[in-house]
Amino acid sequence: MGPGVVILRSVLAIVLIGLVLVSGARAYPETSEYGPAKGNLVIAGGGSLTGTLIFENFVLLAGGRQRRFIIVPTAEGNRNDDGTVRVYDERRVVAPWIRLGVRNVRMLHTHDPKVADTEQFVEHLKVADAVWFDGGRQWNIVDSYMHTRTLAEFHRVLERGGVIGGSSGGATIQGEYLVRGDTSGSNVVMTREANHQSGFKFLRRSAIDQHVDTRNRWNDLRPVIRAYPELLGIGVSADTAIVVTGDRFKVMGKGKVAVYDNPRKYWFWQRPYLLLSSGAVYNMKTRAIE
Repeated sequence: MGPGVVILRSVLAIVLIGLVLVSGARAYPETSEYGPAKGNLVIAGGGSLTGTLIFENFVLLAGGRQRRFIIVPTAEGNRNDDGTVRVYDERRVVAPWIRLGVRNVRMLHTHDPKVADTEQFVEHLKVADAVWFDGGRQWNIVDSYMHTRTLAEFHRVLERGGVIGGSSGGATIQGEYLVRGDTSGSNVVMTREANHQSGFKFLRRSAIDQHVDTRNRWNDLRPVIRAYPELLGIGVSADTAIVVTGDRFKVMGKGKVAVYDNPRKYWFWQRPYLLLSSGAVYNMKTRAIE
């Protein structure tokens, strides 16, 4: 490795640390209404995320590449098209993180909630510093882990001051209301399937959508917050993420984030949502840009 590469990596690390500090990522509030009281969330809207520094920021929030990482691919599917149980190659699942220099990374997956409710299954999760949910269909994650010891241990990662992140379906699962939880297809924004209406509530009082730019979903959260006015709607573009600390989040990446606030009034010529760009900080409790 040449000296130029070493210098470049050092500069990048300084920049990333600056991003974390500016976002207030370690200034934990005593209490919060939306995000975790400890720990951070990284909620990405899909896409490749390459060149956005989102993955790198996630690693820094966990405490660095030497920390313990868990990658959950379950959103990609529990079964194949022929009904057989899908088997994941752990080497493939963790390979992108190894390329980032993460040294201690494991896959966590099961299609069976009975397995997810065992002590043996959560053994490594109990000491994890970071959990990342890969993209796909969010209802698969619900089917595997809702009401199990695994879900309880996900929350304990945050209670220890760790970080939970995810992209696409791995973003939506973090909200309270599960957007696009219908098993018939992702075009159904609000499912009638009772078991697929709730997310994991890492970000409470929220409904999270993704790919809002590339799939023209800008208005899709409006019926959700009309039906549930107590919720805050958050639509995240591809190649974009919000980093949540307590009741605030900061936008990072290439695209924009739309915020759907039911009590807010808009003039007829305005978009019925706030549009935030990279670097913007939003207070979910006061419903205001800071």
